[in-house]
Amino acid sequence: MKIDRAIKYYSIQNLILSLICMLISFAGYSQVSSSIDSTAIKIGAELFYKIQVKADTTAAVVFSEGQTFQPLEMINSYPIDTTKKEGYYQLTKTYGLTQFDSGTYTIPKQKITIGDNVFFTDSLQVLVNPVKVDTTKQKLFDIKPLTQVKKSASSFWGGVVVFLIVLFLLGGVLYWFIWRIKPLSEAEKIAALPPYERAKLALEKLDEERYFKNEEVKTYYSDLTLILRQYLDEKVYEQSLESTTDELVFRLKTLEAANQITLSKDTIRNIETILKRADLVKFAKSKPDFHLAKLDKSTIELEIDHVKEGLPEPTEEELLKDLEYRKALARQQKRKRMKQIAATVVGIFLITTTALVIRTGFTEVKDTVLRNPSKLLLEKKQWVTSEYGAPGVTISTPEVLERQIVELPEEMKGKVQMTTFTFAGIDTPFDIVINSSKYAAKSDENGKEEETPIDVLKVAEGVLDSFEKNGTKNITSRNEQFITPNGQEGVKTFGTGDFLINDTLTKGEYIILGFSTPNLLQQVILTWKKGDIYADQIIERVLNSIELIKLTEDEK
Repeated sequence: MKIDRAIKYYSIQNLILSLICMLISFAGYSQVSSSIDSTAIKIGAELFYKIQVKADTTAAVVFSEGQTFQPLEMINSYPIDTTKKEGYYQLTKTYGLTQFDSGTYTIPKQKITIGDNVFFTDSLQVLVNPVKVDTTKQKLFDIKPLTQVKKSASSFWGGVVVFLIVLFLLGGVLYWFIWRIKPLSEAEKIAALPPYERAKLALEKLDEERYFKNEEVKTYYSDLTLILRQYLDEKVYEQSLESTTDELVFRLKTLEAANQITLSKDTIRNIETILKRADLVKFAKSKPDFHLAKLDKSTIELEIDHVKEGLPEPTEEELLKDLEYRKALARQQKRKRMKQIAATVVGIFLITTTALVIRTGFTEVKDTVLRNPSKLLLEKKQWVTSEYGAPGVTISTPEVLERQIVELPEEMKGKVQMTTFTFAGIDTPFDIVINSSKYAAKSDENGKEEETPIDVLKVAEGVLDSFEKNGTKNITSRNEQFITPNGQEGVKTFGTGDFLINDTLTKGEYIILGFSTPNLLQQVILTWKKGDIYADQIIERVLNSIELIKLTEDEK
């Protein structure tokens, strides 16, 4: 009996546990749900897949990460949207999925962890439709003749006007600072005078009364003897400024004895007396009275006259030396003016550059000054809008695309007609290639022409293979639908890669546009350097200008 009760108790426990598990399971299904914004998409279009979770505020929720949606590809994982409700959180996680091949696909169950429990979403089915590309059946037309594009006269004359203004301003600066004969300053006038006139002018300006009124006797005698020593240094003895009084007097007596200068004993004695009195004033704090100081000035003035009279006639060598001195002085003054000009120009340049950097940014100013080729093409006033190929692709570009002669392999001749136009080269900041290929129609057993379908994606893969053959590395690619401004549909293959330019791998981007109808393929291939902001704007403008001619029913 006890055993029966035990067995019965054990069975009830199992049943309760089973019911609890079932309740937990049902609760799990009610906690996690999934949905998609559409059950059908086009090749390369983004499908939004949402997972909603109801969880306790303390529970940790972990969503799927990585490529767990195969055969679909996850291209975006959006941030979790959290909404707090009564006693629980509602979490919404959105993923962006896509597929580049048409067909019916199943999104597999996704694993969601809430606390210690694991839940799975329902699997969902998606239809991926092929891209319907219809550029209309177009008639073939003769190749248009070359058109000579005239340069804009307004841009030419605008450049001439700017050049003349800059030339005029530069000429004005050079005239004002270099060619103009400017009045000399007082210091320059004195420096340009001969030593004798300079000494006499300095004595004339030496106001002894002002010195004594301010009790500057020491300064007065220093200035007075400096005038004398400078004159003697230039005309008699080159070390007069560095010599002591006794050395200078001894040198004057030696020169007089050697008949190199004619000086009386009174002149030498007067010079010696005044120099020694100046030494006493400077070093022994002697203070001569005002009348004696005035008399010393007059004596110095008189003795300078005597020294001038006693000087021998200057030789031709001395005259040349004096002339060289004057030329050197003139060169020094000219260098000074040139430095002023350079400082002015640099100052104007720095102020202007700083103002432009503040207004437009450093990159804009740098690229303008260095004439960035991408920026020049972007800012070109007149772009060229033209139709290339037959049937044609209409496109706007900074420069006219050039026709290229393409040599087809022998096995392709007679099967396809190809015309190619390019703007490309080592020096171009980006490349544009337009290909138009017309395939010959095939005939069935009854002689009826069959249309040749063209796989645009396969052709794009062939372009990527050619990139690799030319040295491009690390190519990434994606596909999506592309619609021209006039409503023509095509396929856009785009991505990045390391392009080989001048034996150096450079980060770049590419776009391959493909438009096809039976027997006809039209391609636009764009490549440019990654991070070139001006090239990015050019490519965007080019893409927005692409049009394929729509023919009316009558023209078809």
